Amino acid sequence: MVKVRAARPAEAEALTGLVMRSKAHWGYDAAFLAACAAELRIRPDEVTARRIVVAEDPEGAVLGLASLEGGAPQATLGLLFVEPSAIGQGVGRILYRDVLRRAVQQGVRRLVIDSDPHAAGFYRAMGAVAAPTASAPPAGLPGALVRFEAAPAPLADWARAWTGGGRAVHVGNVAEFNAQFGDSSLDAEQSAAHHYSCLAAFYSPYPSVLVLPRAVPAGWTELVCRQLGWTGVEVYDGLVERGPGLVEAVRARPALAARLTGAGEPLVPWGLTRPFGLLAGRPWRAGELRYESKAAAHGLFGRILAEGGHPGIVLPAQVRAAGRWAAARLLAARARAGESTVLKSEHGVGGSGTTVVTAGQVRAAGGARALLRRLPRGPLLVEEFVDGPATLDAPRNLTSDGFGSPSGRVHEVGAALMDVTAGAYRGATVGPGAVPDRAEKPLLAFGAAVGRELAASGYRGWFDVDFVVDAEGRLAPTETNLRLTGPSIAFMVAARLDALRGSGHLVRIADRVELGARLPEAQLDELCADLARGCAELGAVFVPAIPTGAFDPAPWLGVLVAARSLETLDAAEELVRSEAAAVGAMFDAFEPADRPPDPARRAGERP
Repeated sequence: MVKVRAARPAEAEALTGLVMRSKAHWGYDAAFLAACAAELRIRPDEVTARRIVVAEDPEGAVLGLASLEGGAPQATLGLLFVEPSAIGQGVGRILYRDVLRRAVQQGVRRLVIDSDPHAAGFYRAMGAVAAPTASAPPAGLPGALVRFEAAPAPLADWARAWTGGGRAVHVGNVAEFNAQFGDSSLDAEQSAAHHYSCLAAFYSPYPSVLVLPRAVPAGWTELVCRQLGWTGVEVYDGLVERGPGLVEAVRARPALAARLTGAGEPLVPWGLTRPFGLLAGRPWRAGELRYESKAAAHGLFGRILAEGGHPGIVLPAQVRAAGRWAAARLLAARARAGESTVLKSEHGVGGSGTTVVTAGQVRAAGGARALLRRLPRGPLLVEEFVDGPATLDAPRNLTSDGFGSPSGRVHEVGAALMDVTAGAYRGATVGPGAVPDRAEKPLLAFGAAVGRELAASGYRGWFDVDFVVDAEGRLAPTETNLRLTGPSIAFMVAARLDALRGSGHLVRIADRVELGARLPEAQLDELCADLARGCAELGAVFVPAIPTGAFDPAPWLGVLVAARSLETLDAAEELVRSEAAAVGAMFDAFEPADRPPDPARRAGERP
């Protein structure tokens, strides 16, 4: 493993030699190198003053060096050179990230980088942004420098508070959380939930351990770790292929349970459950989750709005039907008035259990009773449908995320723009400009008020409040989720990338990117590596989020893309979708000989 240490004055001559070899690697002639020699020379008395560090291999051989020069608020990456034999092995990435880390510690908020033109692609891929000016020698001559800038940023305050500033153990108990509410829209084996358990990789900005029900491809975890700068992540997967009993499977393995609970790191689940409480030594209070109920959440919203102080927030009318025939009568009455209706089950996931019904659909179905026969059984809430903005590009579905700490303090995380199609959640975008300013302030204020009520009721953990925007631009809260969510995953990744690459990342999570055919595991790894390279060329970051869907009969991937502008973000998503479909089509004529990762493997550990 490569490690970084402070350079020593006695190494100055050897380091100068490394710099000149690295410069010569790009094919410059002897005359040009001679002209650069004085500027690139490192003197013994400069080693400490220029804050030079070196990367070395386990045998102590120096592989590269970097310097952080100047002070807050602006500094310069004066040197970053890698031994030619080590180029392409990740040494430059390690050194660059170390420079950003040290810059944050020293209060630097603007880092200037004058790059050799051959290294411009590297800095772009590392998240640096091209600046309008360039350094000498003049443009057009060999070695004309390209200027970049980065904005070093500490980990967001909320992210530090979420895990106490350290790493965490992530427990992918999605199916277990869903099962306690008897969600009728998911099958009894919760197969869909096991796919979404892969999001356990992103339950905090930097995990130490992932605990997953299904076996996942080794290449997936390796790429995710590389893209997000993680090291030393342990993976325990294949613990339960069917059913919701992930935590019970962990508790049935005393050595594994002791490993997860004995290191003093926080355990982070998708959501609170009785088995998780037993594993984590956390008192189980079922009442904490009372506002997962859509009816209870609606009542909570009404009480908050009755107290005043939230202009621009409106609450859709909602009635709990006494039975199916009562629901049919309410639906029929609304249809006769030409009104659309939202039918909701008490609980649901990702839009499941929520159906929007127009008056025309009621007539086409042969009446309200006939239509209701097609919906999942169980109690129904009949809710007023909120008409959306007239323009298609106006935001429609928004969410506010936050969490309550063990002390009961509520932390605001942020607002997200959700992609909801035909009532089903498809993804979300977070980051600067994702939510219009006019909506963000009232949305966050109302979300904070909900968070305070949740904390007062005893709930501790992540929550969000979902909203729709009406025709007048007002916000209508629709439900709370007392668990992690797709938008929360995007917030975690944005916090990590800001700390790793500089501030200002927009992150989009897309739940389903369709593949043209099932891919063998090796080809899936190759596709994801190609997408990572392609997005890097655009100035974006690609992270595969849900790989196991690729092995379904109708294959798909969940993905994350990140960039510093909406235009680049859109381009990266389009690249991912088009290349995923095109590569899948190459295998359409074949029945893959590969199978999904071996479900017989249990509690396998990978670094």
